[in-house]
Amino acid sequence: MLDPRTADVLRQAVAAAQAGDLQRAQRLAEGALVQGGDVAALNAFLGMLRARSGDAAGAIRHLKAAHRGRPGDVTIACNLIAALIESGETTDALAVATRELALSDSTLRVARYRGFLAQSLERFADAVEAYEHVVKHNPADFESWNNLGNARSGVGDFAGSVLALQHAFELDPQAPPTRLNLANALRAADRTAEAVSILRAAAADFPDDARALYELYVQFKRESRQEEALPVLEEAVARDPNNASLQLKLGVECGLVNRIEDAERAFRKAIALDLHMADAYLGLVIQYEHTNREDEFAPLIALAEENGLDQGALSFLRAMEHRRAGRFELGLECLALVPSTIEPERSAHIRATLLDRLGRSDEAFAAFEETARLHEAHPTEPVRRGNEFRDELRSEIEMLTPEWVAGWSDANPAPKCADPVFLVGFPRSGTTLLDTILMGHPGAVVLEEKPPLNLVDIAIGGLAGIPALDEAGIVNARAQYFDEVGKIEELGASSLLIDKSPLFLHKAALIQRLFPNARFILALRHPCDVLLSCFMSNFRLNAAMSNFLRLEDAAEFYDLTFQHWERSRALLPLNVHTIVYERLVDDVETEVRPLFDFLGLEWHEGALDHQRTAKSRGLITTASYSQVTEPIYKRAAGRWQRYRKHLEPIFPTLEPWVEKFGYSL
Repeated sequence: MLDPRTADVLRQAVAAAQAGDLQRAQRLAEGALVQGGDVAALNAFLGMLRARSGDAAGAIRHLKAAHRGRPGDVTIACNLIAALIESGETTDALAVATRELALSDSTLRVARYRGFLAQSLERFADAVEAYEHVVKHNPADFESWNNLGNARSGVGDFAGSVLALQHAFELDPQAPPTRLNLANALRAADRTAEAVSILRAAAADFPDDARALYELYVQFKRESRQEEALPVLEEAVARDPNNASLQLKLGVECGLVNRIEDAERAFRKAIALDLHMADAYLGLVIQYEHTNREDEFAPLIALAEENGLDQGALSFLRAMEHRRAGRFELGLECLALVPSTIEPERSAHIRATLLDRLGRSDEAFAAFEETARLHEAHPTEPVRRGNEFRDELRSEIEMLTPEWVAGWSDANPAPKCADPVFLVGFPRSGTTLLDTILMGHPGAVVLEEKPPLNLVDIAIGGLAGIPALDEAGIVNARAQYFDEVGKIEELGASSLLIDKSPLFLHKAALIQRLFPNARFILALRHPCDVLLSCFMSNFRLNAAMSNFLRLEDAAEFYDLTFQHWERSRALLPLNVHTIVYERLVDDVETEVRPLFDFLGLEWHEGALDHQRTAKSRGLITTASYSQVTEPIYKRAAGRWQRYRKHLEPIFPTLEPWVEKFGYSL
């Protein structure tokens, strides 16, 4: 109960405030405080006035005084909490919204504040208790059910989270955020099919909202459903084209599927929308590197400088330019200015390559090891996937027996078109240089690591499905292969199809079964140089390439790969022509002329100009994209000797192959 004098002053002050005279209202209240009026009531009023005039610090000072005087007054507490939240003082605000006050407040305002603040500070158990109190006393409070669902997720109660969010959804089906929260809770509860269903429905019900589509994209990416992920992301971008983050994601995804123009367009749009979005500049420079458009580096760097891009990101761009220009020391200086948060794997790899080119071999090897360690930490568990891939190879090698081949049917249908040539060889054995030379011949059509044969392999059930192939199965498999090729390249009647994929070394039996007249080009290189180069390459980490993060895994993979190949050669009449990398880089024409004879191609001098061919082919999808546009060089032949001490642990695994292929240690 207010004393009469304070009550009278507050009536006058309130009237002045209502009339818009805040200064008079403030003078009246402050004067009453000096004369010994009700401290809590007057400070509460002054706090409200200060808040209305934008004086947050003054409002908090008066409201704290009022709260000390009347700690159980819910209105004073809520005003103080609101002022503290507006000033970003969430910890102090939560200290005001105590558990005792929240549970005793019949209006439930303090409990709602307490739930919000505890959740903001990741004190999820306190948030759950507060929101459960609210919905117990007000079961129709949709927002508190929604927040309760999110808080329960924070404590790992995903089943309870789903129940709360389902209740919120029933109370208000037209709230898009609740749908998204429910989908996330279902996803966390491993109910992904239901999550996808909720997101699809939300995308349909709210056709102007891109968020459900984006979450659907995230879900498909988590499930490695790439073919479904990109279309929903594109639809999300169509709904919200001015969202720089969505444009960035689109650029990344288009780059992954080699839609280079679309990737560049999306990165450019992201930069136009957000001049300081470093990842968009980085995405562009990586696209330029992979398409050998190094002349675009300098204009991009100039644009980044003009737009005031962060110096760390600028230093990364400059390091890329210095490396391509052969300014290796300057590249290292720039990399030293790049923070660890910017492209850490790629930065470590660039540093390693610069050190290698400077002849600082031990430092380079340590940097390549650091690159591998960073890749190993990827949530897709590349080391585990690499192990599983090697286990699959072991199982296939055991299957490759004379008895297994004897179990094949006698079917041998006449081909409708010429059998392809298959260019194989362990990665980094010179296959990209070789396929670029072959691309320079007008009579050849070269597929570079495309999916047709792999799709056929999946369709027939892999290696185990080969014996069951009858005449119809072989005809259908051949037809599927050429149909898939036709989606990629147009074959002329006289064109020689050369299907290049290094690890088709594992597909020799399938190739021989489907295409008994197929010819193989086997690319060989010193095993030590091959594995060192694989270890040094920044591959996209599919199951096969994941074997190159550790040298011991790489050596075992090499051993298993050639066991597979040699077992197939022993069992089947493979028609093979071998190209030796060291001889190829020493004298291209001498090594290539017999190959053209083997392929039945007339000699074509222009094929030797591999740089012109590489420049005209656009995107180069292999790890050789930067070297293949250079003049043929010999610096990589024998490079393993500089790293000998680092390679010695794998010598026992490689030695049989070193000797078999005519090399030495």
